[in-house]
Amino acid sequence: MQKVFIAGCGYIGERIAQACLESGASVTCLVRSAENGARLESAGFTTVITTLDDPAVLPPLNLTDSVLFYLAPPPGGGIIDSRARNFITRIAKSGKPLKIVYMSATSVYSGTGCDTVTEESPTVPASAMGKRRLDAEAAFREYGDANSVPVVILRVSGIYGPGRLPLMQISQGQPLLHEAESGPSNRIHADDLTSVTIAAAEKGVAGDIYNISDGHPSSMTSYFNACADLLGYPRQPQVTMAEAHKVMSPLMLSYVSQSRIVDNKLMLERLGVTLRYADLSDGLAASLPLHQDKVARPS
Repeated sequence: MQKVFIAGCGYIGERIAQACLESGASVTCLVRSAENGARLESAGFTTVITTLDDPAVLPPLNLTDSVLFYLAPPPGGGIIDSRARNFITRIAKSGKPLKIVYMSATSVYSGTGCDTVTEESPTVPASAMGKRRLDAEAAFREYGDANSVPVVILRVSGIYGPGRLPLMQISQGQPLLHEAESGPSNRIHADDLTSVTIAAAEKGVAGDIYNISDGHPSSMTSYFNACADLLGYPRQPQVTMAEAHKVMSPLMLSYVSQSRIVDNKLMLERLGVTLRYADLSDGLAASLPLHQDKVARPS
């Protein structure tokens, strides 16, 4: 990759940007915040500071000969990803990229209990967020087909890593679903996700879809307990599903209401990646340094 364009250069995007820069590529990062833009500029990246919410203010975006990583999250409402569609409309008027890697999410699948989902599983999202993700997948595929641009889709499970552990929920003692009712959930460490995303850009071909996880699902309750134990906090209280509907935030309730086992075999076989943190305990230990001083432990 000689030229890279990252739309939505946040937590994962900055890791990808740094890796690409170190490999000799020129990297352009699209961000919303002028502060983040200035920080990225000082680190050697070209930046575009804009919002994807208003097509009227989107500047010209020439992606000729660039690999595009689209990582921007959907907007907060509805079932259409208007940000992705605004972006696609803009780039359709200029030079086309060499390849597109779109970072979607496993929420495009239904909550299937203990069933295993593969890339061939039906995409029947229960949540509005999952529907927005699926809409963006369709939009990028349509653009790719119309312009002969290969599109690779990554359906990513929950991301954790340095600076990305659930400190607030743990420190506030927010309730968890009772372990007996908590189905399987899936995760991927930020470092592994970065490596996988770059591998997808290098090895993925048109039409590829990859489920992204560490291959070792566990319940969300188990994950939060492991984080609390590592950080030295009391474990959060547990409630039944009936109680969860009364005391959990809508977002958390949507997470615990869905469960699935994500099959990552295709990712491992075709992209040839070796995960550093397939074991959650190793991944959590590697994530700890940036969290130790964030929140004062209860006395």
